[in-house]
Amino acid sequence: MSQATVLVEDGNGVRTLVLNRPEKRNALTGAMYTALAEALTSAAADDAIGAVLIQGSGGSFTAGNDLADFLAGPPFTADAPVIRFLRALATFPKPVVAAVEGHAVGIGTTLLMHCDLVYAAPTAHFVMPFVNLGLVPEAGSSVLAARLLGHPKAAAMLMAGEALTAEGAEDAGLINAEVPTETLYEHAMAKAVALAAKPRAAMAHTKALMRHDTPHILETIAREATLFAQQLASAEARAAFQAFLSKSKA
Repeated sequence: MSQATVLVEDGNGVRTLVLNRPEKRNALTGAMYTALAEALTSAAADDAIGAVLIQGSGGSFTAGNDLADFLAGPPFTADAPVIRFLRALATFPKPVVAAVEGHAVGIGTTLLMHCDLVYAAPTAHFVMPFVNLGLVPEAGSSVLAARLLGHPKAAAMLMAGEALTAEGAEDAGLINAEVPTETLYEHAMAKAVALAAKPRAAMAHTKALMRHDTPHILETIAREATLFAQQLASAEARAAFQAFLSKSKA
């Protein structure tokens, strides 16, 4: 019997979501996006859950989209699993904490912009190579990256494809802190448990106030998805993907 590719664990008021494809560096599939969306939706409605923790397994956060799964069924229609996940994350009313180790590629970085607290090990590597693949940013990152990082750093990542280390991500404001690998998950869980224990209504109102422009972000996600789908069908994207796959096999 195959093991679930998204593990869902509840305890101490926290729902932990573990990306669990370590042999693929937790590359995300449509089925994983569906599982994540469902877990977030049910957590939002569950009074026993006060916070969510998202983490990877096997030394990586996520290598981004699984290319084989991605190309077999382009996922950027309005009701696609990835869009359902992004809507569930962007509108999630409770605190979200992320613990990042190793690769955080593409959506592995952009989803962090919807989290409230993010901690990373020294091995963390943040990169958004959309333009390099002939694509455009997703997950609202065309707006959120500039807001979090400032335009120069956002342009360096989104346009030039530059990466950030954990130290660089902390300096830029993408994460809260770099944490030793051996204590990363314990540290992130402690933060999530502490958030879950705080007054729930006050916490929900505070998050809603801080993210008052969520409708605008949802509109941005939709616009990005339309352009992403257009670019995915373009000759330049096909050439970029072929070059990437050839390089990967070399």
